[in-house]
Amino acid sequence: MYRLPRLPIAAVSVACLTLSLPMTARDARAQDADPLPAKRDTTLRVPNTEAGEFTPGAGFNIISTKRGSLNVSFYGLFRYINQMPSGQFFVDHLGQVRPVNPRNDVNWHRTMIWLTGWFHDPRFRYNITGWSLPTTQQTLIFGNLQYLASNTFNFGVGIAPSLTARSLQGSWPYWAASDRQMATEFFRGGFSSGIWMTGLLANRLTYNVSITNNISELGVTQANDTRDLFYSGSLRWQPTTGEFGARNGFGDFEYHTKAATQFGVSMGQGRVNRAAPLDQAPNATQIKLSDSVNPFELGALAPGATVIDLKYQELAADAGVKYRGFAFEGEYYFRTLMHFEADRPVPPNAIYDNGFMAEASYMVLRRKLMVYTVGGYVFDQFRRFPWEAGGGMNYYPSDTRSWRLNLHLLHVNKSPVQSFFSYYNGGQTGTIFSLGIDILL
Repeated sequence: MYRLPRLPIAAVSVACLTLSLPMTARDARAQDADPLPAKRDTTLRVPNTEAGEFTPGAGFNIISTKRGSLNVSFYGLFRYINQMPSGQFFVDHLGQVRPVNPRNDVNWHRTMIWLTGWFHDPRFRYNITGWSLPTTQQTLIFGNLQYLASNTFNFGVGIAPSLTARSLQGSWPYWAASDRQMATEFFRGGFSSGIWMTGLLANRLTYNVSITNNISELGVTQANDTRDLFYSGSLRWQPTTGEFGARNGFGDFEYHTKAATQFGVSMGQGRVNRAAPLDQAPNATQIKLSDSVNPFELGALAPGATVIDLKYQELAADAGVKYRGFAFEGEYYFRTLMHFEADRPVPPNAIYDNGFMAEASYMVLRRKLMVYTVGGYVFDQFRRFPWEAGGGMNYYPSDTRSWRLNLHLLHVNKSPVQSFFSYYNGGQTGTIFSLGIDILL
C-alpha cells in the first residue's frame, strides 16, 4: 500500500510546479525548436500564461490603441454520443445496486467566448470568458487578470485550474478527442478563483504555483466556501526542442523533424467540503470514489453516514514524445482521500487509488488525418479496477488544428467517472461511440 508523502503547504507551493508559458520567437530560435509551419495554427495573440480552458484562439482584433486592446475569439463543439448498452445497473463498493442511465443524444455541447487584451500597460493582461454547457443548462461569465513582469515571474488573479493534471494546463482543446480520458477525468481537480505565479525556472523548465478557494467552484458558491484553501503546482521540462507543439497539445500535427520531448510533475492538496447542509445533497461534485459515487453522498462510505469534509492529495507525473507524425503521451496518478470528518464513524482511515492514461497517434496524412489509440486503468482500493481502451481519428478540413471532425470509439469497464461534461457515465460497462465537430477561432 503506497502513501503520498506528507508535505507542508509551503513545500507544495514551491516544490510542485508547471505551466504553459509561451516562448517568444527569439527564445524558440535560441532553443533550436522546429521552425513554425508555413500555415500556422490558430494561436493566441495575447498570451494567457495560466492557460487551462481559458486560452483563446487568435480571434479578431477589434480595438488597438495606446490605452489598450480588445480581441474576440470563440470555441464551439457539436457532438453525438451513444453510451451502450441501455438499461444497465452496477453494484457499488458497499453492495448497493445503482442504475446506469446511458446517453444517446445530439447536442451543441460547449461554447467558449473570450474577450482578451491589455490595458494601460501591454504587460497588464485581461481575459473575460463566457462559458456555456447546454447539456447541463449551465452558463457562466468569469475572467482573470495577469501581469507579465518577466520570463521568470508572471502573476495572475481570477479563475484558474487546480494544477493536478497536465490536461488542465493549456493543451485544451488539442487532445486526441474533444474531452479528457477516463483516468484523467477521475483523478484531476477542477477550476476555482485564486492567485498564481508562473514563469521560467531554468532553461526549458517552467513552473506554476497557485492557491485557489477550493478544488472546484463549479456548483459551489462563496457562501458554501470554508476557510480551507487548495494548493497546487507543477513543473514542465521540454529538454530536446524547448517546445511541444501548439499549446503543448497531444499528437504531432506539426510533424517534428527533431524529437520533441516533455516531462512533468503536478501536485495538489487541500481539504474539500461537501459545501451543503447535511440534510441537502452535496454541492461539491468534483471528487468521485472508484465506483463513481460522490463521497459526500449520504451512505457513500458507511450506511447512514455523511462525510462533511475530507483531505484530498494528488500527485501526477507525465511524459510525451513527438517525432515525424508519431506521438505518445502518458500520465500516472496517485490520489489519497483521508482525514474524513463525518456525522458518524466511517470505516476507512484513507482511500488510496492510482492509475494511468496513455495515448499514441500518427498523422496518416500530414495536417489532414490523424489516427489514435487510447487507454487507461485505475488500481483502486475497492478492487474494482476500472479500465478503458479505444481509439479514433481526426480529420482537419482547413489544414489547421482549429477545425476538426472527430470519430471516437471506446470500451469502458466499470467507469469511475460520472459527468455530463465528458464521455462517461458512472458505473457503465460497455461501448461509447461519439461523432463531433469543433472549431476554435
